[in-house]
Amino acid sequence: MSQKILLVEDDEKLGRQIVEHLAEAGFEARWLRDGGTALGLTPQNWALLVLDLMLPGAHGLDVLKRWRSQCDIPVLVLSAKQDAAVKVRALELGADDYLTKPFWPEELVARVQARLRRPVLARADRLECGGIVIEVGARRVFVGAEEVELTKVEFDLLHALAQRPGAAIARSWLVQNVLPPERDGTERTLDVHVSRLRKKLGGAGASLATVWGVGYKLRAEDGA
Repeated sequence: MSQKILLVEDDEKLGRQIVEHLAEAGFEARWLRDGGTALGLTPQNWALLVLDLMLPGAHGLDVLKRWRSQCDIPVLVLSAKQDAAVKVRALELGADDYLTKPFWPEELVARVQARLRRPVLARADRLECGGIVIEVGARRVFVGAEEVELTKVEFDLLHALAQRPGAAIARSWLVQNVLPPERDGTERTLDVHVSRLRKKLGGAGASLATVWGVGYKLRAEDGA
């Protein structure tokens, strides 16, 4: 059975090209041309969402925020905007990838295929990524057969990254959602926690990568 992809893109020519290339790659694509309709859909029906930002009816970031509040399905954002602030905002809201226009449709298909090779792990009780095993309920972490002792913040940080393997997570999002609010955490504080976490993970710590200008990611098994 082919996987279902939802495309939200108001550019007729580009939308048609994307749908054709997705179909050739074996995907079943549905194409919407406005953000308002996308807001009313149930995103759980799709394997992946491809989303433009500048849309009639509703801005793409509003659609992204709504979808991310409902599910953990991968979201690939398309935009003509090359402003780093827009990209960071999309990542903060939960985008898994960001592709700047113009682009080759073949590149988009390759990114879709790469993303769908990675399982959606957000609700799993056991996560495996980059040689690291996380037992979520028990709050235990293993590298190989060896258990790694982590602080609460270090565990929460690793867990947050492992829920979306390969996706860049903005530093500001991690500060707001991982660091204890009562301790007035900053991005500099976050960097210190990341450094300590890498050391504790030993050789597997190389999987915790810095994404310059954005934040951090935990490399998936395919190395991305």
